[in-house]
Amino acid sequence: MDKLEILENLKLSIEGMNKHHQIEILRILSTHLCKLNENKSGVYINLTYITEDVLAELQKYVTYTVEQEDTLTLTEYQKEEFKTALFNEKEDKDNITLSYSEAGR
Repeated sequence: MDKLEILENLKLSIEGMNKHHQIEILRILSTHLCKLNENKSGVYINLTYITEDVLAELQKYVTYTVEQEDTLTLTEYQKEEFKTALFNEKEDKDNITLSYSEAGR
């Protein structure tokens, strides 16, 4: 991938992030003294002039957030699966108890 494609993918990833992560991206850029242009519509950055080090740090952060969101999604899915399995198991035990008590009558 050439630098232009990397920058385009990075731009799209950052635009899709929530506000908290976008602010963290701005912190990374401001610590490297990148020029930020701000108006009432938002903050604009010309990514074509950032150094390779800053680009690598931004890519690392974007990758980290994507992995973090994937892990969180998987964990939430597993939590729901466990709740469903536990709830079904409890219902099965309740049904068995009723069946045994009815059989003893």
